[in-house]
Amino acid sequence: MHKMIRIATICAAIVLAGCSGPTLQGGNPAIGDPVEAVTARLGQPTGVYPLPDGGRELEYATGPMGQYTWMARIAPDGRLVSWEQVLTGEKFATLKIDRDTKDDVLRTIGRPAEYSHVAMHDYEVWSYRYKESGVWNSMMHVHFDAKGKLRLMQNGPDPMFEIREHYPD
Repeated sequence: MHKMIRIATICAAIVLAGCSGPTLQGGNPAIGDPVEAVTARLGQPTGVYPLPDGGRELEYATGPMGQYTWMARIAPDGRLVSWEQVLTGEKFATLKIDRDTKDDVLRTIGRPAEYSHVAMHDYEVWSYRYKESGVWNSMMHVHFDAKGKLRLMQNGPDPMFEIREHYPD
């Protein structure tokens, strides 16, 4: 009986995670739209990150349980430059160890689903749920040193989606 309840709970989590995303009231935003049109279509962002050129990234995250985050890049003139889903292997690959900082990561892939700490190296770890190659339920763990510099990235299966053969009573 416990096994059936746990499987039903996991299935419900999978269905709900697949349904989460920004509410697109008028469809996807169009390149060149003013920021007011973007927020009218997508709602208020879950995060706003300033860019070095005077523009900003508007984050639309589905976390902590969702596997998608969309970023709307707004130019200094207040118009949409790009719109993309950023929790992908390709986007993670743009982050560079020993170069990027927490701010760079936030501007690139948005806020994490989970925060943790690795005492051995005194690393803060940000974890992101995503679909590896659009298929596998995965987590990317991004490690920062005490100065906020990116030091390590590791990915693996997302334990939220693991189904075990045996459950403890």
